[in-house]
Amino acid sequence: MKMDEVIARINVLARKAKTEGLSPEELTERDKLRRIYIDSVKASLTGQLDNTYILEPDGTKRKLGKKD
Repeated sequence: MKMDEVIARINVLARKAKTEGLSPEELTERDKLRRIYIDSVKASLTGQLDNTYILEPDGTKRKLGKKD
């Protein structure tokens, strides 16, 4: 399932939850879709931070390390 489809389905379920409520199956589906979305955002951010460098005042580049 593409991320656009995941987001669209999450939005449909959110609108339905506000108006008429969700069935137990839909609640389970919503939770799974939310987890897929959150994992995707985390992976994207991690990938971006893995390729981030800090430019020091002396002109050298230092790779951004993980926080302890």
